[in-house]
Amino acid sequence: MNESTKNGSTNNGSTNTASEPARRTQPIQADHTPTEQFASELAEYVDPNSTGSPVDPNSTGSPENSGDSDVKIRCDACPIRCFILPGRTGSCDRYGNVDGVLTRMDPVTVLQRATERGADVVPFALVSDSWSGEVVRQADVFVTGTGSGTTYPDYKPAPFIVSQEVDGIDMVTVVTEGIFSYCGAKVKIDTDRHVGAERSLVYSEGEEIGHVTTAEYGSQMLSLGGVHHLTGLGRKAGLATMRALVDLCAGKPITVQVEDGAELVLQAGSAPIIDGVVDERMRVGCGSAAIGMFASQWAPHVDEVVVVDDHITGVLTEHQAGVVLGIKPSGIKLKGRRSTPGRYFEIANPGSGWGGTDLEDPLSIVQFFKPKKAWPGLTLLMVSTTGTDYAYYVLDDKLVPQPAPLPAILQESVDRVRSNCEPTMTSVLFMAGAGGSLRSGVTADPVRLTQSVRADETLVTCGGAPTYVWPGGGITFTVDVTRTPVDSFGYVPTPALVAPIEFTMPRKTYLALGGHEDSILTLDEALTEVPTQVVTADPQNPWPGDRP
Repeated sequence: MNESTKNGSTNNGSTNTASEPARRTQPIQADHTPTEQFASELAEYVDPNSTGSPVDPNSTGSPENSGDSDVKIRCDACPIRCFILPGRTGSCDRYGNVDGVLTRMDPVTVLQRATERGADVVPFALVSDSWSGEVVRQADVFVTGTGSGTTYPDYKPAPFIVSQEVDGIDMVTVVTEGIFSYCGAKVKIDTDRHVGAERSLVYSEGEEIGHVTTAEYGSQMLSLGGVHHLTGLGRKAGLATMRALVDLCAGKPITVQVEDGAELVLQAGSAPIIDGVVDERMRVGCGSAAIGMFASQWAPHVDEVVVVDDHITGVLTEHQAGVVLGIKPSGIKLKGRRSTPGRYFEIANPGSGWGGTDLEDPLSIVQFFKPKKAWPGLTLLMVSTTGTDYAYYVLDDKLVPQPAPLPAILQESVDRVRSNCEPTMTSVLFMAGAGGSLRSGVTADPVRLTQSVRADETLVTCGGAPTYVWPGGGITFTVDVTRTPVDSFGYVPTPALVAPIEFTMPRKTYLALGGHEDSILTLDEALTEVPTQVVTADPQNPWPGDRP
């Protein structure tokens, strides 16, 4: 995550004074009474050190018992409906009982655009009742759903419906947090190492949370979470899935075990750790691609090259690149299934050895050299697709490869293979579906919002970060979690994940959708209604207020 999104100034709500802190300095302990069926399962998931900020008591929750500092109050922000003791938080740590008032514990995150790419922002005033909206242009401020609260139980408008002028156009952004049980993470692990067979289960805390899916070019892929794992395999599995997803989406490392496969330590934006080893490089390409890329560099200096790869192993003198360059056939005979000349499938089993195979000795895939084509003194370079593993051989009088020192000119080519391998990274895309209940916080006619998104009239963002909305019905979106503000993801122990979502459109479009016109706030009103946390927008992201 861009470092600038991790540190921000804080803007207290207008109910606070200049001497009050931006966040509570006294810890508020987590202790609550959820509905009976959840009590025992939830106890271990509560953070006793949770802290938070006081907010406007009218912004969230039920007025039941509000204002009486000596009694429990009931939270209605999710189906758990905790009773919360004074000075304590509910099971999600997102709401607490502050002096008898149900209180959202985290500030709303507000993005502020830098004056130029990579530049520092002009800071907001630290106390909102002295902030008049004149410090920065309205177009350079965007209120995100992070910390905003939800619409649950879905009969009411979104927590914030903010109107602001952008380039002379009156725009509206509907800001909320979604409670997602239909959600999960698609995880791309840059590695040529085998982590597990496709469809193998993935476990966290001994519980099934996902599976290995089809590999992509240079990467292994996992599908984690989803409604089946969150709600369909029992409460223990659901909570394990929830916790793994929240940590992964929040940028924290998680440890998972693949069925009959590797132990993985995964952290968004960081290199994967596979069976205790940090994997540092992606492969340069498959074995065939590597032959094509480096054939002209190898041809003058070695008689034969085999690039070992779990997918396609390449053989220089048989490959079309070698033929075009006029390289003399070596007569090598490999194990495996020949696809086309110079391209071999299934030369070994998947593993953590050479080129993502289980090979420790590369010569084990060489059956023999044909006497009518090979000759004593023939030189052979064998190299993996990352350049990490390599060996050099010379054929003896019996045409048997014998190890020999690697010539310096070939060492340069091996180093070039390695230098063309990109650093590995774990990529995490959060994926969720915005259901009818969430959409009802935008408009009384939810299907019209879906139609507006489909027509590209309404922009969908997640914490201000760009999303990809899938074709077809509903609003199913994905977002790169490293491009969202810190603390964007939370949970309710139903179990489900909580994530920000914003819908931005021209005001006239919003009203045409049947939007909640009476709930529209100006930007100034929104910023002074609740405590805010101001962060610099990630400069990699398009500014969410610029379109549609």
